[in-house]
Amino acid sequence: MEDWKSTYRLLTHCKHFFHRRLSPNFHNSKPFCTSGSRNHCSQPSQLVKPYICNFQQEFQTFKHLPVSLVTNPWNRCRSQYRCFASQASIIQRRPDFSTISSEDLSYFKNILGERGVVQDEETLDAVNTDWMRKYKGTSKLMLQPRTAEEVSQILKYCNSRCLAVVPQGGNTGLVGGSVPAFDEVIVSISHMNKIISLDKVSGILVCEAGCILENLIAFLDNQGFVMPLDLGAKGSCQIGGNVSTNAGGLRLLRYGSLHGSVLGLEVVLANGTVLDMLGTLRKDNTGYDLKHLFIGSEGSLGIVTKVSILTPPKLSSVNVCFLACKDYASCLKLLLEAKRKLGEILSAFEFLDHGAMDLHYLLCYVEQVLKHLEGVRNPFPSSMHNFYVLIETTGSSESYDREKLDAFLLHSMENDLISDGVVAQDITQASSCWHIREGIPEALMKAGGVYKYDLSIPVEKMYDLVEEMGVRLGASAKVVAYGHLGDGNLHLNISTPQYDDNILSQIEPFVYEWTSKHKGSISAEHGLGLMKANKIHYTKSPETVQLMANIKKLLDPNGILNPYKVLPPSLFTES
Repeated sequence: MEDWKSTYRLLTHCKHFFHRRLSPNFHNSKPFCTSGSRNHCSQPSQLVKPYICNFQQEFQTFKHLPVSLVTNPWNRCRSQYRCFASQASIIQRRPDFSTISSEDLSYFKNILGERGVVQDEETLDAVNTDWMRKYKGTSKLMLQPRTAEEVSQILKYCNSRCLAVVPQGGNTGLVGGSVPAFDEVIVSISHMNKIISLDKVSGILVCEAGCILENLIAFLDNQGFVMPLDLGAKGSCQIGGNVSTNAGGLRLLRYGSLHGSVLGLEVVLANGTVLDMLGTLRKDNTGYDLKHLFIGSEGSLGIVTKVSILTPPKLSSVNVCFLACKDYASCLKLLLEAKRKLGEILSAFEFLDHGAMDLHYLLCYVEQVLKHLEGVRNPFPSSMHNFYVLIETTGSSESYDREKLDAFLLHSMENDLISDGVVAQDITQASSCWHIREGIPEALMKAGGVYKYDLSIPVEKMYDLVEEMGVRLGASAKVVAYGHLGDGNLHLNISTPQYDDNILSQIEPFVYEWTSKHKGSISAEHGLGLMKANKIHYTKSPETVQLMANIKKLLDPNGILNPYKVLPPSLFTES
């Protein structure tokens, strides 16, 4: 317990007694960002080459294509990497899409300059590969515009030439939505990274789409505001990509989704039209609110170039506690009590199961998470529990918030809702708690193969799926569950020593059928991308999907924007 001297323990044999060993500087210290500081890469502004050298043995689709496909010139651009994230239908490159010519390169260099046209093989290898290292395109060109006008010129030209385009931000997505399926032109918005304005009365921030989320969080913190969005990938992801995928994250319980926080957008359509919807008004009831079409459309309807977002004021009192529960029913009761007793100060309610915390699994999880992720310590070194809950409160009065939190914890222990727990007493301990939660995806990646599913399920049914999946797979795989219990978002992970088609066939389509049967969503916050484009019918009705396709055809009649993603490609096949 040396690393946790300044916490107070909620001891199971002392349910009626709290002993707070206060750190003298904690409540007088500068308010801190409690979500931790784990990034996907240590230098987010630089391109990082993913590790993919072992893929040749695991992905053999291209090498064993039927002769008829190999001889078809359009299929020479087929990605040689099979997607193990999902049993996606085999897609073929659309024959009406053009390929890059020397004339195209000359045009792009004329408007962007030599530095804005990237053909370097090493750089392209990185931007062709997604963060999960499961999807790999074959693009030979990345463009780096710096203004909306340059994006407009690019899209207008590509539309006239029928050149397919993939918008790309930080490339931290998990469903293959930000990398090419074939040889599409990559349009990176990373150089569009200026903060335009911040209204210090209303808290309305206007910025370009390439701003890295962590940079916005730091900027707002210095100005006395907070970003309503926080993600584990904040060191790499960009606000344009966040908006385009309607990212949820750790603060949705408190601040809601981006559909509520985003006030306005600037978007470039496929034909080059710059759509100025960059409003900064809280209330504007004039006609259709078109910005919502682009929030969550994954760049398939237009490229977001500027964002106007409402940021709440930074509050001075923050508490983080990490609690242990004996069963999932206790987690649900704890959530209900937290909503009732913590009320307006409740800002996060996360859960992990024993598989996510098991120190003897995931290649000795203690090494993978508690050692390799700097600053992480195990808050319960002497025991393991079935479930864990991370709760954060944010308010304006330290004494009031402490009183509410203490009353909540005491009531929860008296009613056997929690078995053990710790309350962070300083920024290091708070960050350590968040590191445990945010570090799970990285630990799973290091443990071997992982099949990831981002699901929205009624909370009372959520863990039923985890248990049924465990029975279904038996000893062949480890089922790990964590997520945002406060908003019904389950991150279901099936961890295996290596990818195995037999295991995948046991997972899919069962996971989608189960979710559909229980009125859930197959994508809570990650989007559909390439992984789930053909699975949308599990959540949306045929009429709804067809209307989406009609909107896509209206705004992008040539289908050049992020093709093969979001909606089933069959809807756009020419008869």
